[in-house]
Formats: sequence, structure tokens, C-alpha cells
Amino acid sequence: TAFFHGELDEEVYMEQPEGFVVKGQEKKVCKLIRSLYGLKQAPKMWHEKFDHVMLSNGFMINESDKCVYVKSLKDSCVIICLYVDDML
Repeated sequence: TAFFHGELDEEVYMEQPEGFVVKGQEKKVCKLIRSLYGLKQAPKMWHEKFDHVMLSNGFMINESDKCVYVKSLKDSCVIICLYVDDML
């Protein structure tokens, strides 16, 4: 469900889903307001949103691996690794 949280940065339209077609308006399409499974942009949009959240909470992005976030504290360090939509 992580990909549902990505915000689209462009207009994306899709055919009406099977079972939800409006009678008399079969040729109309739906405008997406959120990301959707299978959408090519979904992983990128999710990763950008995750980056924003991590940076705004004091984490730095590792230059060697853009999926590793580090936050140095007074006497410790927090390291978070992002793998697709899982955090380690």
C-alpha cells in the first residue's frame, strides 16, 4: 500500500475499471488523484515522498546508496535502509 501514498506530479487518466463502468458514459475515462498499483510512476513518486519525509526529520541520504538514510544523534546513529516499500 506504500505506492498509494505517492502524489502524482502529472495528470494521469485511465479507463473506467471493469465493474464500475457508468451506464451511458462508457467512453469516459477516470482522472487519477493518487498513485495506483501498476502505474509506472508509482515507485518513483513513493520514493520522492519518502525522501522528503526523511530529510524533513533530519536524516541525510547516503551518496553511495540513495536508499540508505542516516541520522546522527548525540551519542548514537540511526540507519534506515529502504527496499522497495520495506524499511530495515
